[in-house]
Amino acid sequence: VSLVGYTNAGKSTLFNRLTGAEVFAADQLFATLDPTLRRIRVPPERRVILSDTVGFIRHLPHDLVESFRATLDEVREADLLLHVVDANAEQRAAQIEQVNQVIDEIGAARIPQIMVYNKIDLNPQLEPRVGDEGEGPPVVWLSARSGIGVDALKELMGTLLRPLPENCELRLPPTAGALRSRLFQFGAVSSESADDRGGWVMQVEIDGRSLRHLAREQGIDLELIR
Repeated sequence: VSLVGYTNAGKSTLFNRLTGAEVFAADQLFATLDPTLRRIRVPPERRVILSDTVGFIRHLPHDLVESFRATLDEVREADLLLHVVDANAEQRAAQIEQVNQVIDEIGAARIPQIMVYNKIDLNPQLEPRVGDEGEGPPVVWLSARSGIGVDALKELMGTLLRPLPENCELRLPPTAGALRSRLFQFGAVSSESADDRGGWVMQVEIDGRSLRHLAREQGIDLELIR
């Protein structure tokens, strides 16, 4: 899960709240330059790797692109994005649009999002809640600083990340040994037999998202082995 958002939206504060870590959080540009990773648990006892990232801004200078490369890799490889928004920002809509534009430009538009409207403690008219905005992603209103609404966010994360295992047959060629090894490491293989071409026929139980990720990781077209 990767935290994204406009600069100073409160990503590092939320990261600290979710993980108990003490990541530097400051009201200034580029307070977080490199992704920071921590393992957390979300209901129902699901282990998740959470990644904090740099705040996006308009018109990123070209000489800073390399500084963001590791961060952008974390975003592209995520299974879920927490799009953190300053709920009180005057230019909130424009900032959301800018972040989504960057997400699209780096090839991460396909990744599901949760919109996290942060800093509700600064506005007495705002209350913690979970909802949606029409056809858009689900929305959570919370305060990372005080912690109100954070448990509801974790519940929603657990719901969206809860995979449904599926049984399927894979036919791996001899060149797919690395993928075979990763499937065993993942604990997904229920049975295996050799085929007459030096490859393997495997019965696996794994959710579709994880299977696609492992196949993409090894540069293999999933449709060719199912």
